[in-house]
Amino acid sequence: MSLPHSIAPIRHDWTLEEIEAIFDLPFSDLLFRAQSIHRDHFDPNQIQVSTLLSIKTGACPEDCGYCAQSAKHEAKLESERLMPVGEVLKVAEEARSKGATRFCMGAAWRNPTDKNLDQVIAMVEGVHALGMETCVTLGMLNADQASRLKAAGLDYYNHNLDTSPEFYGQVITTRTYQDRLDTLEHVRNVGLKTCSGGILGMGESRRDRASMLRQLTNLPAHPESVPINLLVQVEGTPLFGQAQLDPFEFVRVVAAARILMPASYVRLSAGRTEMSDELQALCFLAGANSIFYGERLLTTPNAESDRDRQLFERLGLAFEQVEAERTEPGACHKHTEHKLALSV
Repeated sequence: MSLPHSIAPIRHDWTLEEIEAIFDLPFSDLLFRAQSIHRDHFDPNQIQVSTLLSIKTGACPEDCGYCAQSAKHEAKLESERLMPVGEVLKVAEEARSKGATRFCMGAAWRNPTDKNLDQVIAMVEGVHALGMETCVTLGMLNADQASRLKAAGLDYYNHNLDTSPEFYGQVITTRTYQDRLDTLEHVRNVGLKTCSGGILGMGESRRDRASMLRQLTNLPAHPESVPINLLVQVEGTPLFGQAQLDPFEFVRVVAAARILMPASYVRLSAGRTEMSDELQALCFLAGANSIFYGERLLTTPNAESDRDRQLFERLGLAFEQVEAERTEPGACHKHTEHKLALSV
C-alpha cells in the first residue's frame, strides 16, 4: 500500500479500529511509517537515558500480578524501608557520572503519606540540584500531593496504565483503572509531565495492546514519556510461566506508540535483559528513543551499562544530554548531544 509522507498531526480521537489497522500493517510498512514520523520530531540518532532506583522496596498492599513487591505474593524479595536522602543522592551522582540525565525514584506504596512525601520531596530537591531531570513513582496521588511535588521541582510523575481497561481486572484487583486515570489527571492539572505506558506479555491479546495505546493517546495530553515494558517473570508472582511474547509483536507496539504519540519519548523499559541487540535495534528503528540505564530496575535486572555503550557505538547512537537549571525548581531544560565517551 502507498504510505505518502507528511507530518503527522497530534490526535486525541483515535478509534480502536484505526489502531488495530496500524498493528495489521506489513512489518516493513509499519516501521517505515513509524521511522518517518519519528524523524519529524526527534533526532533519530539520539537516545534519552534514565536511571531508576527503588527508594522503598516490598511490602506493597496492592496485588499487581506481575510485581514481586506485592505483600500478597510469594516472591522471594526482602522488604526495605525508605532509603535515607543522602544515600539516594549518592546513587544519583553516580548515575549522572555514567551519562544518565534523568533520575527516577520508585517506592512500593499504594499511596504516600504526608510524612513519606516530605522525605521524597527532599530527594527530588537534591537530585534537581545536581542538574538532572527528576521523576518519581509513588502510587496514587491526590491533587494536593501532586501540587507539592510540582513545587519541589519534580519534572515527571510515572503512573502506568499497565494494560487495557478490558484486561486490567485479570492482572490487578486492589486498584481500579479509574484510580490510575485520576492520578494522571491530578499530575497533569498541576503542570507536571506524565510518564505512562504499559506491560506486554501478560497474556493480553493484540486488541488489548491496541486498547491500551488508545487510552494513552486519547488522554487530554499525550504522556511526555511512554515506557513500553516486557513482562519480567518472577517466580512466586501470579504471572510467572506466561508464554513468551513474539518479539516482532513487541516491535509493532513500539512502532504503533510512535505513530500515535509522535512527540512523546518512547522508552524501552523492563525486559531488556531478555532482548537481543538485534531486537533493540529494531525498536530504535521503530521509534524508541529512551532507555533505562544501569544494572537494575526496581527489583529486576536491567541490561548492563557496558553492553548498552557497546550497542550504541555499533549503531552510531549518542546519549541525549539534559542540562537542568540548578537554581530554581521547575526551570526549563536544555537538550544537547552527549557522546558516549563522557559516560565511561
